[in-house]
Amino acid sequence: MFRSSLIFLLTAVSLLAPAACDAASFTGHVLLPDGKPAFGAMLTVFDESRQNRETVYTAADGSFAIRTAFAGQLQMRARLAGYDDAVLPATGSEQARQDVSLTLKSFDGPEPASLSLAASAFNARLPWDGNFAVRTTFVSQCNYCHQLGNATTRVPRSHQEWLAEINKMEAILALPSQREKSKIAAVLTKGFDGQPVQASQFYGASAELARAKVREWNAGDDFTFIHDADIARDQKLYGTDEGHDLLWVLDRPSGKIERYPLPDIDLPRGGYFSGMTLPIGVFSGKHGPHSMAQTSDGRIWITNSLSSTLMSFDPASHQFKTYPIGEDTIYLHTIRADAHDVLWFTSVASNHVVRFDPKTEKATVIRLPSNGPAQWVSELLLPTLLRIGSWFPGQAMHLNLSTHRIFGYSVLPFPYGIDVNPSDGSIWYAKLNVSKIGRIDSVTLAIQEWDTPMRGPRRPRFDQNGILWIPAFDDSGLMRFDPATQSFATFKIPPIGAGEYETPYALNVDRRNGEVWMSANNSDRILRFFPATGQFLSYPSPTRVTFLRDFAFAQDGNVCSSSSNLPSYAIEGGRGGFICVDPFGGEMDRQALSQGSN
Repeated sequence: MFRSSLIFLLTAVSLLAPAACDAASFTGHVLLPDGKPAFGAMLTVFDESRQNRETVYTAADGSFAIRTAFAGQLQMRARLAGYDDAVLPATGSEQARQDVSLTLKSFDGPEPASLSLAASAFNARLPWDGNFAVRTTFVSQCNYCHQLGNATTRVPRSHQEWLAEINKMEAILALPSQREKSKIAAVLTKGFDGQPVQASQFYGASAELARAKVREWNAGDDFTFIHDADIARDQKLYGTDEGHDLLWVLDRPSGKIERYPLPDIDLPRGGYFSGMTLPIGVFSGKHGPHSMAQTSDGRIWITNSLSSTLMSFDPASHQFKTYPIGEDTIYLHTIRADAHDVLWFTSVASNHVVRFDPKTEKATVIRLPSNGPAQWVSELLLPTLLRIGSWFPGQAMHLNLSTHRIFGYSVLPFPYGIDVNPSDGSIWYAKLNVSKIGRIDSVTLAIQEWDTPMRGPRRPRFDQNGILWIPAFDDSGLMRFDPATQSFATFKIPPIGAGEYETPYALNVDRRNGEVWMSANNSDRILRFFPATGQFLSYPSPTRVTFLRDFAFAQDGNVCSSSSNLPSYAIEGGRGGFICVDPFGGEMDRQALSQGSN
């Protein structure tokens, strides 16, 4: 049975703003149908364009308080899992005080409960019938760079139609075998049948959650794909648009967003991947900017996945400079800078880590160990296959000779995330497809690898004490590795519903307090992990179909990322952009408004 609609009782008053930039402030309560307070509900204020929004979470008594710089004709929305949204207009005003009477805008009829469920509810109900090996491939390869199971992707399709969709994903480096493709297509045909799903999802509520505030800014169009976001020294938020060859720059206080096109290069659309059937409209460029790191001279360094180039950007002059790395390094990925401003980045599809010294502009390509003869052959063949494929643009001809169709995704180990150990300067990477982590001695370049106890290590990070924290994408978990003792500890991520699983893509560690922030991309939430207690805290995302990448920490305490589901038009509202969580922003609003009302 669908749960009853949320009764939203709201008194909103525009109060004297503590700062001149505050255009509107609102207080009120959110109550459940029985009159009890709704604890942990989201109260979101949209600006006049509906492209930017700010959200707070209700306290145990259902109360909220929010200050915003938005002005004009605003919109407010209350949202709680299992209940209908309550949406109503609001007016932003620069007047010191103004009583505003808001009226609940109810739905014409009850919203089907399944329309508001996160993708994890639908994926949990896929009929794998005990075939856990193929299910593992599905989690690893089909939840790879976007949600699967949201309203856009779970539409009913025939077996052949699902095979066509899987082939499309295979052309952009998803690597199921031929046998696995057919089995996955059969499960999706049966599981995504268009029928409503009844499930209860609970994100949790706490006093800590009620202290937080979330800000979101849309950027670009419905095909914009901001892969990574990072906070630079100027405290602006930078985003690499892998699809459109753009660098986006957000000034958070003003909300102003600028775009800087990457310089052209003598390559076809898709760069060295022009033979692939890249998603039309999504990958329209040649470089494919992916990840960023900043050196002490202020330059921002960008790995370009499609053109196999490294690029620098000067925030002062807005000038780019390109450094070719070589087409045998395939799909440049995550980049980090060490204490000496030397850059280290992974080359995913060719099993390399690259060392680049900006002072000498010299790149050293380090081939990582091959984990078996099939992997060794696959790594040697792939550059040649891609060159052959480029003779037939957009036809994905290289796949006909690829060994993954026989052996599956593990034939390409995919060195993915990378980080620098602050204790000794060593370089650590994660091999996603073979569940290994590795260490590179930054001086001798000697390599050592370990198997991880959970599968799918993706983008790891070190804490201030030299402990490596690793998201386990395939196994819905978090891993802790101590290099001194070479020992692992594991933590299972609590799901929001029965039988559901999580897909943690990336994490970062706040070295000021050791807290770990993670993406939870199957259930529209951000996770905060407290190592001292082993507890997870969930921040429900105000926007459905949230797929977050790297996290960055601002000086003001904000934790920021990019909302970058592929494609962006699947995201609620049709566009992605930037998102920041201020763990104490909601509490600050409450205190300021409480003082203003006295």
